[in-house]
Amino acid sequence: MQETEAQNILNTLLDRAKAAGADAADALIFHSVSHGVSWRLGKLEDVERSEARDLGLRIIVGNRQASVSTTDFATSALEELAERCAAMAQAAPEDPYCGLAPNDRLATAPFPELDLGDYIEPSTEELKARAAECEEAALSVEGVVNSSGAGAGYSEGRKWFATTAGFFGASGGSNHSVSVSVLAQDDKGMERDYDYDSKTHALDLRGPAVIGRKAGDRAVRRLSPRKVKSQAAPVVFDKRLSNSLLGHLAGAVNGGAIARGVSFLKDKKGKSIFPEAINIIDDPHIRRGHGSRPFDGEGVANERLKLIDDGVLTDWFMNSSHARQLNLQSNGRATRGAGGNPGAGSTNLYLEAGNCTRQALFEQASEGLCVTDMFGPQVNPNTGDYSVGCSGFWIENGALAYPVSEITIAGNILDMYEHLVPADDLEFRGAINAPSIFIPQMTIAGD
Repeated sequence: MQETEAQNILNTLLDRAKAAGADAADALIFHSVSHGVSWRLGKLEDVERSEARDLGLRIIVGNRQASVSTTDFATSALEELAERCAAMAQAAPEDPYCGLAPNDRLATAPFPELDLGDYIEPSTEELKARAAECEEAALSVEGVVNSSGAGAGYSEGRKWFATTAGFFGASGGSNHSVSVSVLAQDDKGMERDYDYDSKTHALDLRGPAVIGRKAGDRAVRRLSPRKVKSQAAPVVFDKRLSNSLLGHLAGAVNGGAIARGVSFLKDKKGKSIFPEAINIIDDPHIRRGHGSRPFDGEGVANERLKLIDDGVLTDWFMNSSHARQLNLQSNGRATRGAGGNPGAGSTNLYLEAGNCTRQALFEQASEGLCVTDMFGPQVNPNTGDYSVGCSGFWIENGALAYPVSEITIAGNILDMYEHLVPADDLEFRGAINAPSIFIPQMTIAGD
């Protein structure tokens, strides 16, 4: 779909909404493409490709609102959609905080050029070659005996958004990915591990063979794991999964959770919750960033936000409704899908790299646990109590000594935040990123 066609459809739908009684409305079109292959033990297992167009409409009548979505773009269907949505809005409960974003907060063209995709869809043969090369490299590692499968994929999405206040904007991006999971075996049993990469441009991907060898090496290193006794000890979160700690932060600073009073950070704005040297950034304008966007889900201008500034929590992630409830202004973190009302969330959220190496974290721990895999972390949203099943490597004398498994670690995430130390190995591999992280003490449940 071309931009002119999308804008015409949206304008027609908004005109229909006003004719149906809307005081205000916004509408958006999503066009998505997904293409992927699954490959296992040298054979193609599956090929999938999908392409979809979705149209969403939100209508506001007084202090009431409703949202509907459809895949039918026919002119007659647009009129019916608008009438149905208007009727739903008139019947909806009152919401004193609903409404479009304030006009003075809207982004204006020209929007930032963020280079969010190459939009070069690989052929099925190219995807098969990437997956096959990745798995072959993993299986070539001595000790690897089986494969759970490799995959290669491509996706792209484009979005056009318009409001009755006159805003219109387009955004989108593409993504290439390669992954593999393999099993290694010795006389004490089998262990599984994986590796992957995901980039907006194919040229930025690590080579499939590099990814495969990394997965194989990781699986072999996990062989013959031991158990450890229950104790309190230091924990190092490997950078492969340390971003999960930021994910919990993002959920806790969501404006909706704050407005409802169901966050362990609800009374922490303006207070120190991390060490003084810690900065956590949310930047929607990183070129080729996985979470980048030129404006937010309501058309509001967005910019770099220092969420944690020298340890201090500075703001929430808010859309316009959240901001009205909290007597603040939206900071351009609205999210929006074709169905439902706007939400809020992070863009490119990352913990700035520290000044010490990962090895220095091991030395600081002296003896403790390096977590390299986790299974379903749980955080109590009201108290911050944290627990997760995990596996990894035991640290002795400041170095990785042997693999360990069947462990649960627990603590309070506010205590973890207060004492964490980041390494210097930050790598951007998704929309939330963090370097390896050292926590001075957690409860470790083992034997």
